[in-house]
Amino acid sequence: MKRLSLAEARELAESILLHNGFNLAHAQAVAATVIAGERDGCASHGLYRVLGCVNSLRAGKVVADAEPRVIDQAPSIVRVDAAGGFSQLAFQAGLPLLEEKTRENGIAALAINRCVHFSALWVEIEQLTAAGLVALACNPSHAWVAPAGGSQPVFGTNPIAFGWPRSGNDPFVFDFATSAIARGEIELHRRAGQAIPEGWGVDADGQPSTDASVVLDAGAMLTFGGHKGSALAAMVELIAGPLIGDLTSAESLAYDAGSKSSPYHGELIIALDPRRFLGEATEQHLARAEVMFQSIQGQGARLPSQRRYEARARSLVEGVQIPEALYNDLKALLG
Repeated sequence: MKRLSLAEARELAESILLHNGFNLAHAQAVAATVIAGERDGCASHGLYRVLGCVNSLRAGKVVADAEPRVIDQAPSIVRVDAAGGFSQLAFQAGLPLLEEKTRENGIAALAINRCVHFSALWVEIEQLTAAGLVALACNPSHAWVAPAGGSQPVFGTNPIAFGWPRSGNDPFVFDFATSAIARGEIELHRRAGQAIPEGWGVDADGQPSTDASVVLDAGAMLTFGGHKGSALAAMVELIAGPLIGDLTSAESLAYDAGSKSSPYHGELIIALDPRRFLGEATEQHLARAEVMFQSIQGQGARLPSQRRYEARARSLVEGVQIPEALYNDLKALLG
């Protein structure tokens, strides 16, 4: 394993992205996201993702100097045209207007179009909870996941993330794929030569498989919770696809044309302002939410993201460790 301070990890990511042709704005935005993943113990969304970012650029599937365009679509709707760049820069561009509209109206939505997406959504959700807002985000990806009862890919991993601000505490945040596992986790198993658990995917004939390469290259991933995960995946396809005028996971995969680049599609973020909903009673009702959190933790159960926050605290002191093989692959991109 190779140990890096967070500053060293960020410098490595930024230097690789700049060296390979991304402009400074994209390099900084993308590096901040992958370092957040690595810092919080989410290796599948950490420095490993830099490899895919460079591959997507070399395949011509991301615009290295794209400039997001913010569109004031409606009183409660913001659009950002990412112009073929990564979603991080587009989110940064649209965030101020989203916050403004949410505080004015109590609820507002940000639709990001024509973006390349590889990252976890909790990084964005935490920026909204830090502003005292409740938030929900989702997006399609590539068609890698079979619907419940089927064997052919239709859905993406289609994550859903939610955040609730907490005064004096880390926010309540969950972020999970509607697939049984994030695709990055299967990719990490393949890199390590490890079998995957049964239930993560099937082979080309729809039979259960524990071979990561078979699932990734010839078969399909599975949804979590059978028909329940399948229904949620379909919902994400609809509200972050046709509803915002962007691609479904199947259309994103067709656009990819076999290049194995990061997905190209849209993203939907919805923000709600508790103070506009509750007025003078805000603190009273937020305190009732704290009672629920205490009742969960009081019996020894953990809240979502608790392990991330614990990993974050460690990483701020100790830095992060990545496999030597990954470190070598990353350094090779500077050659």
